[in-house]
Amino acid sequence: MQELANRLYRTALAYLGSVQEAEDAVQDTFVIFYEKSPQNLKNPAAWLTRVLVNQCRDRLRSPQRREVPLWEGLPAPGPEEKEELEEMFSLPPEDRTVLHLFYYEGYSTEEIAAILNVRPGTVRSRLSRARDRLRTLLKGGAE
Repeated sequence: MQELANRLYRTALAYLGSVQEAEDAVQDTFVIFYEKSPQNLKNPAAWLTRVLVNQCRDRLRSPQRREVPLWEGLPAPGPEEKEELEEMFSLPPEDRTVLHLFYYEGYSTEEIAAILNVRPGTVRSRLSRARDRLRTLLKGGAE
């Protein structure tokens, strides 16, 4: 359970960009799991991730949402680290999420498509766009 919580937290953080919002989304996801999960789940991690993504989307749409830059919730970053974090979190949440699910969680593009309820081609185009943007960031240039 702790391993799943850590994976879900990292996914929520990539999607929302806020430590507090990510923690709340993970907690809400586990509450939903205990209340509404199907009896015979073949892959609980994928089901939980799907519910988490829906929670994150709802939070982003919420009119009460207060955006706090991620670096404000982290130990004091240096000036260049803050700049890199700003650039990383300037990516749309959907792009950050597919990067995280693909590279950190190890899901295939087809699995990500099922989790996000989009087509596999959409996942691949989001991955490509996010990679290009990050490549520009790593080279130190502006778009």
